[in-house]
Amino acid sequence: MSAILAPSHPDRGPSRRIGLRLARSRGLLLAIGVFAVLLGIISFVSAAPLSYYDVSQIATNGATLAIAAVGQTVVIISGGFDLSAGAVVSLVNVVLARFMPEVALPVPVWIAVGIGVGCLSGAFNGLFIAWLRLQPIVVTLSTMFILQGVTLLVLDKPGGMVDAGLSDIFVGDAVPGLLPLPILLIACLLMLWLWLKRSRFGTALFAVGSDHDAARAAGIRTRTTLFLTYVLAGGCYGLAGVFISAQTGSGDPLVGNPMLLQIFAAVVVGGTALGGGRGGPLGSVFGAYILMMVVNILLVLNVSAYFSTIAEGAILILAVLGGSISRHSRLAATVRTALRRLRARSAGLLPSQRQGPPRRLALPERTERGAAPASAATPSFLVRHAPTLRHAVPAYVCFAIVLLATQLVLGNTLLDWSYYNSLIVLSSFLAILALGQGTVILTGGLDLSVPWTIGFCGILLAGMVKGSDAALVYALPTVLIVGCVIGFFNGVGIVVLGLSPIVVTLAANGILQGFALVYSNGTPDGFASPLLREFMTGRSLGVAPVVLFLVLFVAAAVLLLGRTPFGRRVYGIGNGERVAALSGIAVGPTVIKVYMLSGLCSALVGVLLTGFSGQASLGMGDDYLLPSIAVVVVGGALITGGRGHYLGMLGGVFLLTALQTLLAGTTLPYAIRAILFGLVVLGAVMALRERRS
Repeated sequence: MSAILAPSHPDRGPSRRIGLRLARSRGLLLAIGVFAVLLGIISFVSAAPLSYYDVSQIATNGATLAIAAVGQTVVIISGGFDLSAGAVVSLVNVVLARFMPEVALPVPVWIAVGIGVGCLSGAFNGLFIAWLRLQPIVVTLSTMFILQGVTLLVLDKPGGMVDAGLSDIFVGDAVPGLLPLPILLIACLLMLWLWLKRSRFGTALFAVGSDHDAARAAGIRTRTTLFLTYVLAGGCYGLAGVFISAQTGSGDPLVGNPMLLQIFAAVVVGGTALGGGRGGPLGSVFGAYILMMVVNILLVLNVSAYFSTIAEGAILILAVLGGSISRHSRLAATVRTALRRLRARSAGLLPSQRQGPPRRLALPERTERGAAPASAATPSFLVRHAPTLRHAVPAYVCFAIVLLATQLVLGNTLLDWSYYNSLIVLSSFLAILALGQGTVILTGGLDLSVPWTIGFCGILLAGMVKGSDAALVYALPTVLIVGCVIGFFNGVGIVVLGLSPIVVTLAANGILQGFALVYSNGTPDGFASPLLREFMTGRSLGVAPVVLFLVLFVAAAVLLLGRTPFGRRVYGIGNGERVAALSGIAVGPTVIKVYMLSGLCSALVGVLLTGFSGQASLGMGDDYLLPSIAVVVVGGALITGGRGHYLGMLGGVFLLTALQTLLAGTTLPYAIRAILFGLVVLGAVMALRERRS
């Protein structure tokens, strides 16, 4: 009997289990190996061997990113994303720097305050994601802008002071000459993670990340798990904000902004799988220090700091790609499909190469051309377009309300054509972005590379034109082609390499930021040509030329999405990529074209913004990321794809632009505007979300 029960394949015993564990830990082991190699490189390029002081400095400089990456790792394990991490770090930093000198509290209490602010931010995210079941991307992106606004209200410029006692707790030596305090802090975090991982919460976390519906069917309290996940992540971001406050000794409302790309890169480099269910903070800690050491090596080699974001974006893409390569990956499937098509083409077996009778489905002809059966009356316009109107009309109703409020507050607007002309000019930027970002969202994606596509293309145009109308002849097509190329590479990364749209476009945004800094050497020069200035700000019979252009653009956008095969393919992909593929839609090429369209629209906005302001500037596109998503959502589009109409998005454009104009007339600062934008997006998503049981 024992012989029968004995395993017939002895190699599936302990060695098999060890092999599986090593395979699951491939990302972590790779991160540890890369960390060791980089440490050796730093020791090699340095003038002297690494000392304890050098190790302490490395530990301190990478600790903020490592702590924040721990929080992001927990969120990604649950299957989500958190784009508000950097904003939480900034908020905690300015709260401590602003209020510590004024309120005499023990330093440990202030540490608890910082962590508590982070937990409250996480609870805000968790409320909308776990209990109201909104998409994590939209919620955390809105939260990012809300928190940035709150941060500027607390401290609008660098300043303030942090108690030196905070530095004594976090920065220095736990054991003099042997153990730096940052290493001890991170070790404590990792020990807390080991305890959580073995708890019921840890089991539920991995189950939810692996398969949310299956976890719910198994009786796991998925909502509570997700809520606690974002609270825990917020606490980590808060601790990161406390640490950077101890490190710098002052406050900076922008200190956390550059960290978002770094945080995602650290998590991915550490081996945590995007999509959830696999990974851990230990790898993310090593990933954070890998990124920090790469930047340090570039500086030691006298490479410009402008290349740092390029390096971080490239590392993020390579890490995701390296972690996903397998026989079953999208890249492997793409390669196999391409090879099969090549073999079929050489053998003449492709459908386009085979001759034969037409195989189109024959439809019965009507007795009278164009006549419909008497029993099939043509439904009215309202009946045929009821779903679209139900989601698009509220934006126009709210727009009318804002117009009335503007009349009451500012006066002389409802009957003043100059107001509407200015409103349309200001709306032109978002109206163009709404087509690009809206088409991406209709397919179920998101384009986070919009800000620096705008910035890079605007800087490129100004640098090429330098005030010359003649140069505009070749500079304008060149810049628009560059936008298409950016979108093409985004699409290829998503379709061919099988990477997440969030990761690809976020990495592209960082890479484009580096390109813009390198191209302009940190100070953009050049200015718009007189013709472009006249196009944006001139008047002919009381109408700016860009207004007429926008009318033509809107007509073309409506036709593109509503009356062309491309538009039908976009909606088909958004309603189900697999079903679309089985229906004969060329999903891959269509998605690439969608991102090329988004890149083209972003480049065009960069051109128009340069003409409107007369010159280009670094960060000129930063204010357009959330609004480009907001106008699509407020206009009735479903953030998960498949539902929406460009005319509804246009209503969202006019609504948000009119609201912004009203707020500008009341002299409210940018901070309030950012908060309101975030709240408007959250309100629209809640009002228009699909009801689920």
